[in-house]
Parts: sequence; C-alpha cells; structure tokens
Amino acid sequence: MRIDFTPSRRSTVGAEWELALVDRRSGELSSVAERILEAVRPDGQREHPKIKQELLLNTIEIITGVCETVGEVAADLSGSLETVHSVIDPLGVEVFCAGTHPFSQWYQQKVTDKARYQKLIDRTQWWGRQMLIYGVHVHVGLDSRDKVLPVLDALLNYAPHLQALSASSPYWGAEDTGYASNRALMFQQLPTAGLPFQFREWAELEHYVDDMFTTGVIDHLSEIRWDIRPAPHFGTIEMRVCDGLPTLAEVSAIAALTQCLVDDFSERLDRGEELPRLPPWHVQENKWRAARYGLDAIVILDAAGRERLVTDDVADLLDRLEPVARRLDCVAELRGIETILKHGASYQRQRAVAREHNGSLKAVVASLVAEMREGSPRCPES
Repeated sequence: MRIDFTPSRRSTVGAEWELALVDRRSGELSSVAERILEAVRPDGQREHPKIKQELLLNTIEIITGVCETVGEVAADLSGSLETVHSVIDPLGVEVFCAGTHPFSQWYQQKVTDKARYQKLIDRTQWWGRQMLIYGVHVHVGLDSRDKVLPVLDALLNYAPHLQALSASSPYWGAEDTGYASNRALMFQQLPTAGLPFQFREWAELEHYVDDMFTTGVIDHLSEIRWDIRPAPHFGTIEMRVCDGLPTLAEVSAIAALTQCLVDDFSERLDRGEELPRLPPWHVQENKWRAARYGLDAIVILDAAGRERLVTDDVADLLDRLEPVARRLDCVAELRGIETILKHGASYQRQRAVAREHNGSLKAVVASLVAEMREGSPRCPES
C-alpha cells in the first residue's frame, strides 16, 4: 500500500506528555479522567484541543501544537498543565508522571470506554490489561520522505541514551523490579510495539504495513507502536522511547536532545553523508541494558562492538550538539540533560526517597507529585 509522507518544516518540534491521576491523600491512582476532560472541554467543542483521553481512566495526555523551539513546547505544556491543575485542585486529585505508578495494581484500573481501546484489550488480554505505563513522545519535523528511514536508524544509536536519561519505572506493583525502566520491557509485549524494523527503502515499509493490514494485525497506521516511528500524516519522526518524565524541565531537556539529534542527522544527509547504523542485535542489547541499568549502562557504540558508559557518551554528545542547539535556540534546554546527570534520573531519585522514608512508596508518589508542581527535579539528598 502507498504511504504518503507530508513533509514538514525542518526540525519543528512537538510533544505528548502522559499524566497519571492520583488521590491526594492515598497516592493511589484515581479513575476520574472523564470528569476532568469534561471540565476542561471548551463550550461548543467535543474535547479540549490539547488535553486528551488515554487508554486508562486514570490517565490524561497533554499535547502541544507544532512549535519552532523547545521553549515554545515548554510554554504550551505549561499552559495545559495549569488548566489541568485548576480543575483537579478542588477535587482532591493530583497529577504526576513516571514510567509506572510505584504501587497501584494494574488489575484495579478501568479502561476508557472507547472502541479502539476495547479492541486492544480484547486482543491482547492479560498483557494489554497490564499496560499501566506512562511515557513522553517527541515529534520532530522532516522536510523530505527520503530522510525518514536513515534518521530513524541513526536515532536507534541513541535510544539507550534517551531511555537511560528518562528511566522512571523501577517499581511495579509495590516491588522494586531491579530495573531502571520496567516500562520499556512491559510495553514491548504488545503486538507491533518495541523496536522498529530497520528498513532500507520506503517501499519496504509500505510492504510491511500492507502485510499488517492484510493479515488483520492493525486497522490503522497508528497501531504500529514502535519505540521510534514515522508519523507520515504529521511529517515527523516520533521518538517514543522515553519513560514518563516527572518534570517540565526534564521534558524540555529530552525534547531538546531529540530535536538536536534529528536536526543534526538532517543536516548531515543534506551534505550527502551516510548516517551511522547499528546492527539490530546491538540495538536490542542496548535497549535491555538501558532498561536494566539506566545511567550505569555500558552501551554498544558501533558494529565493531566498542562500548562505553552511557553517561560519558552523553557528556560528549552534549558538547558535539551545542552548535546545533544554538541554531535551534535550545542551548539552555539541552543543558538540562546535565541536571539529570547531576541529580540523577527519576528512577534513582525515587529509590533515594524510598530509602529516606523507610521504604515508603507513598512518599515516592508524594515526591513525584511535588516535582510536577515545582517543574524541576528534586535533589535526592534534600
């Protein structure tokens, strides 16, 4: 089948931020999404243009418009978050974001009454019902269809970096899993989720999608839920690797890193360069290492099998991308990655809070709620 890619202005950027709704007193998830979505819905409209429904009734998603800079993304998200808080404050409800809720049980959660969600659960059953997970997606515009697959492949080299920096799901069902990102391995259990295939030609992607439709695996292109995927109707590459990020500062940092990487790859393609490409088996191993070890992961850098501590590679990457960040007006946001390296990723901060409070995961939720309110990470020692 033919898949038309509508080119965008180069390196425009947008984000999607999934938020968990919790009871202010207990910290348990609260299935009140419909009430909140109705409260924020503008008069005469079916829904709020930027505050959306999700799979579970304990979740809402805020999205941005098409932005030129990460600063615009942050302002857009901040406005929507302010609207959400104005509605939830009188209800005794809070919002937070992490890859998973530390202790609420998946089997107690309610699914949104919508046909496409009911179909997903009907097909995937036990695994689908366990998708008590939250993420951040970043879209970056590409000005040519010919760039999509090379950029996707090149981004896979940095998927473990993005996953390690965003890792925020060490707990599942009130247990410490031993992983930095349990979400990463949970989500890939769904059909068509996980790592993308590395196609060389657009026609190969079209043939794959045609097979998925013919065999009844999907009914819509959006049901291909890869960690990184083309979004042809938006004219973007969509980075879906990241766990839910607790703060606006971290969302901005990750968005800046993603935008800079894509713009750098786009520039190099314009110069006629061939972008780096890892063998699929190295990509798969890197995903597991980042999920397991987070910022302590040793990642594979190239087909020759060279390895390096991910934080060392990130530090050099920030220096290399600084001229790109200047061009895109996101130097400050990109340097926000250094704050994550300094104070720890969310999985590290959550464990530190639990240690400080005799293992209390309720204290962890309270800390995540506070970080969301404050907009920036809390130092574990504070």
